[in-house]
Amino acid sequence: MNQSDIVEIVVVEDDPNDAELIMRVLRKRNLTNKLVHLQDGEQALDFIMGHANEHHPKVVLLDIKLPKVDGIEVLRQMKANDKTKDIPVVILTSSKEEKDVVAAYALGVNSYVTKPIKFDDFAKAVSEMGMYWMLLNKALEE
Repeated sequence: MNQSDIVEIVVVEDDPNDAELIMRVLRKRNLTNKLVHLQDGEQALDFIMGHANEHHPKVVLLDIKLPKVDGIEVLRQMKANDKTKDIPVVILTSSKEEKDVVAAYALGVNSYVTKPIKFDDFAKAVSEMGMYWMLLNKALEE
């Protein structure tokens, strides 16, 4: 695999406006050009499991409320697989339900971030999250 083909961030988000904002902020801050947007949990599992033997992304930004397969089930399958369990996953969702937070952490999520309602606050949260995962976090070497 060519270095320029390596995906650094996987964005799993069914809302096209949220997905566009996330990708725009990450690119504007020059945090990555190497990202993939997937619109449902089934696509996420196909992509992540299909690339399990290759270079892992630095982080997966995962919504909970997704069509086909919800984010909690995507997280469950990722963390249960030896080849994908070490990929950092950040839940980025509008859900503030305690049961979702508890389930995500019980399954090994690395972070749980609730999407701010205001556009500027959402953009700032994505920017700060991107800075952390792309620049500050020390990832496992493959």
